[in-house]
Amino acid sequence: MTEQLSADDWIKEGLKALAKSGFTALKADPLAKSMGVSRGSFYWHFADLGAFQATVLKRWREIAAEQIIADVEAAGDDPLKALLRRSFGARLELERAVRNWAAFDAAAQGAVRAIDRRRLDYIEGLLEKRGLTPATAQARAQILYWTFLGFALSGAPVPAARLQSLLDEVLTMVSA
Repeated sequence: MTEQLSADDWIKEGLKALAKSGFTALKADPLAKSMGVSRGSFYWHFADLGAFQATVLKRWREIAAEQIIADVEAAGDDPLKALLRRSFGARLELERAVRNWAAFDAAAQGAVRAIDRRRLDYIEGLLEKRGLTPATAQARAQILYWTFLGFALSGAPVPAARLQSLLDEVLTMVSA
């Protein structure tokens, strides 16, 4: 690779490695090798491994919550329905990898807690806009989120038609 790598290049490679191989792959040497550069480039952009990992977690929070929420809001569709399609239709290897990392690392655990809170708050707001009381919206948002987490962590593939049928049922349940 002849062009100079940016911090963003390293972060993207870190996210790919994390999704594929787990948090133990977030090390300068294997990432540099996969990118065809020396690890000096890594240390040009990041003070140490901890700084890199913090940046990877920050990016995960951006793409796994903020970007999804922005896309859902811009879709012009029923936001809750769009959120269900987007969340349950996504590739969830990165979600599983970060949650596994959180079992071993306090910073990752903090990132997971923050994203869980952000997602729950957003879902609660969507349910309140559908006319549910705050208490009911909170309870149903939690149930819906547990449903998503169970789905995400199971890793079991579901055929598209079956998934759509299940999502329609979930939407009916939480909106009733």
